[in-house]
Amino acid sequence: MGGEAYNNFRLPPFILTGLPGLETSQHWLFLLFGVLYIISIAGYALILFIIKEEQSLHQPMYYFLSLLSGNDLGVSFSTWPTVFAVFCFHLREISFNSCMSQMFFIHIFSFMESGILLVMSFVRYVAICNLLCYSTVLTDARVVWMGVCVFLRSFCMIFPLPSLLKTLPFCKANVLSHAYCLHPDLIRLPCGDTSINNIFGLSIVISIFGLDSALILLSYVLILHSALAIASQEERLKTLNTCVSHLYAVLIFYMHKVGVTMFARYGRHAPHYVHTLLSLIYLFVPPVLNPVIYSIKTKEIRRRLSKILLQTKF
Repeated sequence: MGGEAYNNFRLPPFILTGLPGLETSQHWLFLLFGVLYIISIAGYALILFIIKEEQSLHQPMYYFLSLLSGNDLGVSFSTWPTVFAVFCFHLREISFNSCMSQMFFIHIFSFMESGILLVMSFVRYVAICNLLCYSTVLTDARVVWMGVCVFLRSFCMIFPLPSLLKTLPFCKANVLSHAYCLHPDLIRLPCGDTSINNIFGLSIVISIFGLDSALILLSYVLILHSALAIASQEERLKTLNTCVSHLYAVLIFYMHKVGVTMFARYGRHAPHYVHTLLSLIYLFVPPVLNPVIYSIKTKEIRRRLSKILLQTKF
């Protein structure tokens, strides 16, 4: 594919990458991630079932937890087909349009997760700092509208990316760095001017991840300030404990993202399979941890889960 340029009428296929140098061990890694994948599906399905069945959980925070669960499953469903094909059957080629579709869904679910975590932090802020206004601020209609806004923002941000990529000539190597398609990976391949794509991509990252993380931090500063004003230490700890599960989810999401980004920038001398392995961990491990965290740290979910487990004993 060296010097041959493709135009809009003849778009190139791409070659996905597994673990270079560890091809003989790929099936074991696939088995590990397969187990994690099944655990995450079971965990989220159980959380969704508990929230549906438990009337006390029919509240804004748990509605958004349901949305977060479905969103994490969407990330797994978006990446799993090509990971399965590459690691299990060594089928590495993917068409241009299929790659664009996968890139679209991976990024939109990632953007939505950031938005959902932001909305959940706002719900916590209202519940702790403005409890008297909780029922008037977080009405069912407003909760639905907030969820719709999270989706629309993510959709509008990601929708132009495939179209912008299709306008570029592809004449360099067509080998991607991962077993799935990501915009930062794809934007390195065209031989035309990619400055518009790079600027647009950077503006998306700043406006979503940068802004969301700053607003989440602000909400927790206000929550901490309000909690420290409570005279009773027991009530203060009880109030802060209601935020623990969400705070863990935020840290897992952003720390993984920052860690992978920093390693990609400063760990260039590390073997390529290390980069690939870290990116797979970023995609498959958080969806496993989130159900565990919410099941352990949320009293209502923990109580209902214990009841289900006791009923299944023979």
